[in-house]
Amino acid sequence: MAKYSYKEMEQRKLDGKLFTDTPRGLIKATLVKQLVGRFNRSWAINIPKRFIIEKLVFKKFSMSWIEPPFNVSVGKNTSIGTGCYFNFNMTLVDDGPINIGDNVLFGPNVTVITTGHPVHPELRDKGAAMYCAPVNIHNNAWLCSNVVVLPGVTIGENSVIAAGSVVTKDIPANVVAMGNPCRVVREINENDKQYYYKEKSIEYGKL
Repeated sequence: MAKYSYKEMEQRKLDGKLFTDTPRGLIKATLVKQLVGRFNRSWAINIPKRFIIEKLVFKKFSMSWIEPPFNVSVGKNTSIGTGCYFNFNMTLVDDGPINIGDNVLFGPNVTVITTGHPVHPELRDKGAAMYCAPVNIHNNAWLCSNVVVLPGVTIGENSVIAAGSVVTKDIPANVVAMGNPCRVVREINENDKQYYYKEKSIEYGKL
């Protein structure tokens, strides 16, 4: 691949074109990983320290909560809304944009990926060419444990992705989806207001 400047290579990422890492990009990513390492070693009770580090890592970070440890590639390509919860071992491969809305829940060991490599081995040899496609996760979605979200995917508002799913295509709003590859199995309905787990009824007024 021809040599491009850092700025040109960043634009190639946004345009969905093949790119390779640049020295400047690798240095910036290393500095972010140092901040993430400090976060992962911090006490959860040290809330001011946690929020300072989170603000430094991400493009946008509102009043949300991340359980350490977590991993991130770039940080500044990820925007996180308000009221989100990230359980242990969250991984964000954010060479491209990751946009997360408000009140999104992530179970343990969730991975969100914006980056892929060409299939042909010659393009994955010297220079390790890559491409990016943005991931968008809308308000009130819930990604259960061990979900993997692949490049270019959008997950609609309120939708639930069952544990262990691999999301390869867009998921619409207000559905339950599961599997590898992840498929819609049903819509969220009024019955879900009555039962929270199998036949266990919700005790309204007692929560």
